[in-house]
Order: sequence, then structure tokens, then C-alpha cells
Amino acid sequence: MIDLDDDTTQELMKLYNVKTKAAAVRRAMEETVKLHRRMAFMDAIDSGAIDLSYDARTATSQDAA
Repeated sequence: MIDLDDDTTQELMKLYNVKTKAAAVRRAMEETVKLHRRMAFMDAIDSGAIDLSYDARTATSQDAA
């Protein structure tokens, strides 16, 4: 059991259109994790760790070497 701010919890319930505090908190947690995963993905693209210019459909056997 955790103590939650009632005003914030009510706002979450309205934002996510859910009827329970538990559903609102679960949804907020899921959205936060998704946001951080997207941010990490974008950071990986920015750093060059992920190359979006590679297209396996047009790659040749020489590209793999």
C-alpha cells in the first residue's frame, strides 16, 4: 500500500479515462517506461549505435563482409 496524492490521482484517472486509482497508476507507470524506452532508442540513433540507413532488402553479400 502506498500513499498517493488524491488530486494527482484524480487527474490521472481523467487523463487515462479509467475508473480506479490502481488502473491510473498502472497506466502512468506503463507510459513512463514506454517514454524512457523511446528516449533510449532515440539516443542510440543519435549516437550512431543504431543505423537507420541500412536496408537489408537492398544489401548485397559484399555489404555483410
